[in-house]
Amino acid sequence: MIGVIIQPSLGEKMDNNTPLFLYYKRLIERCVDQEYREFIFVEPPKESTFGDFSTNIAMVLAKRMNCNPIELAENIRNKLQENNSFERIEVKTPGFINWFIPKHIFFNHMPSMLDKNFGKSDYGNGRSINVEYVSANPTGPIHAGHVRGAVSGDVLARLLDFVGYKVTREYYINDAGNQVETLARSLYHRYLEQLGKTNKDFPNNGYPGEYLIDTAKKIISKYGDGFVNQDESEWLDFFRQFAVSDIMAGIKEDLNLLGVHHDVFVSEKELIRSGAVDHVIDWLRGKGLIYSGTLPCPKGGDFEDWEEREQLLFKSTTFGDDTDRPIQKSDGSWTYFASDIAYHMNKIERGFDEMVDFWGADHGGYIKRMQAAVLAISDGKMKLDVKLVQLVKLLENGREAKMSKRAGTFITAKDIVDKVGKDVVRFIMLTRRDDVPLDFDFQKVVDQSRDNPVFYVQYAYARSCSVMKLFHRTFPGETIPDIKDIKLKLLEDVDLQLIKIMSDWPRQVMMAAKKREPHKIAFFLLELAAGFHSFWNQGKDNSLLRFVIPEDFEKTCARVILLKIMQNVIESAFDIIGVTPIKELR
Repeated sequence: MIGVIIQPSLGEKMDNNTPLFLYYKRLIERCVDQEYREFIFVEPPKESTFGDFSTNIAMVLAKRMNCNPIELAENIRNKLQENNSFERIEVKTPGFINWFIPKHIFFNHMPSMLDKNFGKSDYGNGRSINVEYVSANPTGPIHAGHVRGAVSGDVLARLLDFVGYKVTREYYINDAGNQVETLARSLYHRYLEQLGKTNKDFPNNGYPGEYLIDTAKKIISKYGDGFVNQDESEWLDFFRQFAVSDIMAGIKEDLNLLGVHHDVFVSEKELIRSGAVDHVIDWLRGKGLIYSGTLPCPKGGDFEDWEEREQLLFKSTTFGDDTDRPIQKSDGSWTYFASDIAYHMNKIERGFDEMVDFWGADHGGYIKRMQAAVLAISDGKMKLDVKLVQLVKLLENGREAKMSKRAGTFITAKDIVDKVGKDVVRFIMLTRRDDVPLDFDFQKVVDQSRDNPVFYVQYAYARSCSVMKLFHRTFPGETIPDIKDIKLKLLEDVDLQLIKIMSDWPRQVMMAAKKREPHKIAFFLLELAAGFHSFWNQGKDNSLLRFVIPEDFEKTCARVILLKIMQNVIESAFDIIGVTPIKELR
């Protein structure tokens, strides 16, 4: 039987260094047994008129206790009111408990909010996590879609590091298989073309971008025409290796322009050469998870050339997949799926506690089989977290931007960064959830208006810097007192609204890390900027609501401290998303 186990004292005294949401979360969790706490939320309600925090605890318990949630909520409220950290507690249909926090509690927490580490935590508890992102095929420069995954992966890595994880940033190089052989043949054609040794058309399904011309010229400068009269068997491996190496160097340069760096690069070809695929196949076979069998014709299409044949299959349905999956081709070589299983086994053997992969949206159908494989090779101890990254549509003057001549079929990452700058690119890529398509309008992201989210946040920071300058001009020779000497009680309700937004920063960070949703950091910055600009605009009509009041030094100091906290929070958030705050906008 579940019991409401609130103690009259409701636990230890509030620690002003503990984030407010965490204190109240622990307080509410004391009402219920450990096994049910994961179903309970404590968070600010959508409407501020409903309070500072809200919880669903009564509804969660009522279902399990077979009682009226309103009556249970009122019972919990009566107990909670014995604690002086509540100003007012209300019960709302169908059983929410909402409460308001006394002003002095927010004021008491302001010194801790000034700390540069405000928002950091040990949520990750030193657990090692592998974040794999970008992993673009080394067949050409990275494009807008890759940029989005690169930014999201990099920001998530920074975020997880911020909350106490031991993070490894990884890139998987798909340098094995038919695609790189096609790349090698495309490069060889460019090589002959630059030497004037061919009049043939470009290879079918090849890579026609002009970037291979540069690579071909590098080969010519070093090796001349030595490959002209050779058979394919003699030059194919060399051109494949040269192309992959040269393109990967370019990809790393483009990622560097974005401020994206990886700790580890893993080669698929080297993984196969090391025997990793054979190793994992033997391991799965020893567990009885591989068998020879046939699969039915795939659904949802006309497969006239499909024929039923016996093949080597992995029992992925045992681990939640829709069907068992082939791991060997008809020619005896391993499938990409087999290589990917080996790669994730390699991650597990390197000792990671958790894994996150960022994939393009076109890989959605691949998730279940890989999650099944990871469950299998970890003996059910690890789940693979896959984040799908949707497409980016680049717009210029309201129309879809033209493709890059260098890339041949798309606009490169370098094109985008050169046009608007790294910081703009990184921020805009976080203005939608990863699984939602994103429009990137070149015109809007350079306009200095409220419609430009990057400018909107940067303008808030720049305005706060201008207030600091105004303070010193208004009170020459004065310094801002230590916060313990400032009369924070002079702050008004309009100040309190901004304090409440900033006090929620630790919760926003933890929820973004827990749900692996880096875009939440950008969303929070936009909310904070909106709160600041609203405050600023009120001061235009009411001189008493300005940050600097010449005739009131004490209130000015209190408001300047408020802005110092805001700067601290914006700097921390910008550091996570990889953007540099601007002190003065032109």
